[in-house]
Amino acid sequence: MARVALGLGVRELAALAKVAPATISRLEAGEELKERTILDIRNALDTAGIMFIDQNGNGPGVRLRDRQA
Repeated sequence: MARVALGLGVRELAALAKVAPATISRLEAGEELKERTILDIRNALDTAGIMFIDQNGNGPGVRLRDRQA
């Protein structure tokens, strides 16, 4: 959801996170990845403008960070 909200393709996010495109596809398919790999992807999304929302009654989520004028 975060990748799509940013308008990024699999290859673009992979380049930002410095991982293979297949790694992004595996993550999105729900496969298990190394913790460090997940952190690299999360950091890339955070840098690109995603805010991660802690779990509440409905589970964790994401939103776009407000753009500063």
